[in-house]
Amino acid sequence: MPSDLENQVPVDHHFVLSDAPQGVTAGDAANGTSAAGRTTTHDDLEITKVSTEGDYIQFGNERYRRSELVQAFGGSMNPGLSPPPKHNFANPAPLGLSAFALTTFVLSLINCEARGVTVPNIVVGLAFFYGGMAQLVAGMFEIAVGNTFGGAALSSYGGFWGAWAAIQTPSFGIVAAYEGHPEELRYSIGIFLIGWFIFTFFLMLLTLKSTVAFFSIFFFLSITFLLLAIAEFKNSVPVKKAAGVFGVITAFAAWYNAYAGIANSQNSYITVKAIQLPDLQDKSRKQH
Repeated sequence: MPSDLENQVPVDHHFVLSDAPQGVTAGDAANGTSAAGRTTTHDDLEITKVSTEGDYIQFGNERYRRSELVQAFGGSMNPGLSPPPKHNFANPAPLGLSAFALTTFVLSLINCEARGVTVPNIVVGLAFFYGGMAQLVAGMFEIAVGNTFGGAALSSYGGFWGAWAAIQTPSFGIVAAYEGHPEELRYSIGIFLIGWFIFTFFLMLLTLKSTVAFFSIFFFLSITFLLLAIAEFKNSVPVKKAAGVFGVITAFAAWYNAYAGIANSQNSYITVKAIQLPDLQDKSRKQH
């Protein structure tokens, strides 16, 4: 019998997937009844256990078929197993990923000094309106569809591009505040970039159970931010060019995931099959 998704009341959960013990139904496990008949409440537990029974998975008062659960997929900015969205919104992730990709691509080529271009001001418009505003809107819609990771990532990087554009805009007076102190300006930008490296690194850790393509965005972006920070601290053009190369790779990884989120058998002959990262936790369980 299919589950009635529309009439279920959404409840916040931390997911821990486990099979219900023999003699205990999924409903009993969800309600905290053990095989010995002892009943526990959710207040006694730090997490809500997700119980499985045949083709169904139940947590709290919600019951789903296994096939209804959404797998990790970069095209929807979903880093792991989750219930299907309860709102009839289009997938906002491709917009955010595309905005991030194009802005990153252009700036990274300039960091590589492609065609001799070294002045990055052409990116300011992109950073304010596409990488900034459009990506921020996409992040807000990710929150609306219940995707915390996608909302945090896209909204944050939208904010990053807005902040970067502000640094490049004279009316904000940011660069002017360091007039006569170019070394201090470089160190300040380096600290700014280190902060974004730290943020990106922990987002990367949150994609270790996702797909190869999705993980690759944050892996290469972490390297890009780190190299850009080092380039500012050391005033090194070669390191900045290396950062540009990794930035271009990051942009293509983001575009790939955006394409994966849009392409389907109805609109394209070329679709993307997600390649899951190895489940290291599952292997360790099998060894025990």
